[in-house]
Amino acid sequence: MGLATESLGPIVVQLILGIGFATLILSLAFLISPKKKAPIHDTFECGVKYYGDARGIFNVKFYLVAVLFILFDIEAVFLFPWAVNLGKFAEAGLGGFILIEMFLFLFILVVGLYYIWKKGALEWD
Repeated sequence: MGLATESLGPIVVQLILGIGFATLILSLAFLISPKKKAPIHDTFECGVKYYGDARGIFNVKFYLVAVLFILFDIEAVFLFPWAVNLGKFAEAGLGGFILIEMFLFLFILVVGLYYIWKKGALEWD
């Protein structure tokens, strides 16, 4: 039941090629890169002068909106394969179960959306 030694050959070759390629690229980047330090500029690349500290405090709403976007984006990622394969599940006799399961999933997400909406997480002050 153990792995045969001959089945490890492609894995070892892939590992050696991966490590070798990474080493080659990093070595070339070190050899080709400019060696003198660039002077510190007082503007960003776009030409706008900066002010204050770069580690300033950001409003939590930015992070909350980003997390909510990721949450509902992942919802769409789960819905697409479900919709594509619903016919196959129905042919296998699991159509009703899968449909109820997806409505439960959507219900939980709608309740979460209602909660964050009522908490004011989607409003900019």
